[in-house]
Amino acid sequence: MHQHFMNGIKGGLMGAANVIPGVSGGTIALLTGIFEKLINSIKSFDITAIKLFFSGKWKEFADYINLSFLVAVFGGAAISILSLARLLEYLFEHHEVYVWSFFFGLILASIWFIGNSIKKISLSVIGTFLLGTVIALFIANLKPATENDALFYLIICGVVAMCSMILPGLSGSFVLVLMGNYQLMLDAVSHLRVEILFPVILGAIGGLLIFSHFLSWVFAKFHNQTIAILTGFILGSLQILWPWKNPIINLFGSKEKIIGYDYFLPNLSIETGLALILMVIGFCLVWIIEKKSVGKSL
Repeated sequence: MHQHFMNGIKGGLMGAANVIPGVSGGTIALLTGIFEKLINSIKSFDITAIKLFFSGKWKEFADYINLSFLVAVFGGAAISILSLARLLEYLFEHHEVYVWSFFFGLILASIWFIGNSIKKISLSVIGTFLLGTVIALFIANLKPATENDALFYLIICGVVAMCSMILPGLSGSFVLVLMGNYQLMLDAVSHLRVEILFPVILGAIGGLLIFSHFLSWVFAKFHNQTIAILTGFILGSLQILWPWKNPIINLFGSKEKIIGYDYFLPNLSIETGLALILMVIGFCLVWIIEKKSVGKSL
């Protein structure tokens, strides 16, 4: 029971991270030591699982797909997303710098702890780390598309966002920003708009099942290089999280859309001091999670 509770907490942290543009739930999964187990459990939804399910072998099915683990993690994530969506709307509106500062510290610390799990440094490891950093910086500087609630586009949003959500360093929420549908999704979650959520969830499930097979294979064949490129992704994503920035806004028809940011250094003030304290708290939280995590699978 204690292990299920802890997995639920880790899932909750993943859900909270996925709501913030620039923060990846996959980073939290990697940091808390459940990433590889999560990917392999999702990958187990195959022909054998289907046969076990439809033949009524419920216990064998549950054991085969690691059902208790998946329910704990995804249950915690769902509860977190549903409960935090409105809170984060409020915090971003009234305390934006503080929110970004906390997550900047959290992700900054995760770069060290995740990168430290690389077992052997080589030219290929260094190369993949640099490649991941460049890719993340490139994505961070793309201009967002306009909002689109067409059925097929919502399904594609679900596929792409879910793949990026479980990929450390690439934020599913930020991908939704780039695709133009972040505000739409935040509103849909806050007000349970089923006509928006259902096609996105449908795409997310399909994308997750397909992408998990690829990630599992890559981890098994190229462990150090995979950790290196993911660490690079996380490093490159720090630009998005820099707390001190002014949005560049363009009008698309009657709607305002953020197409980028002007970054700047903060002035000395009480607000800056509080923001730096929150940054340190985020950093220390990762350190505590790292020290408390057990049964790591990296």
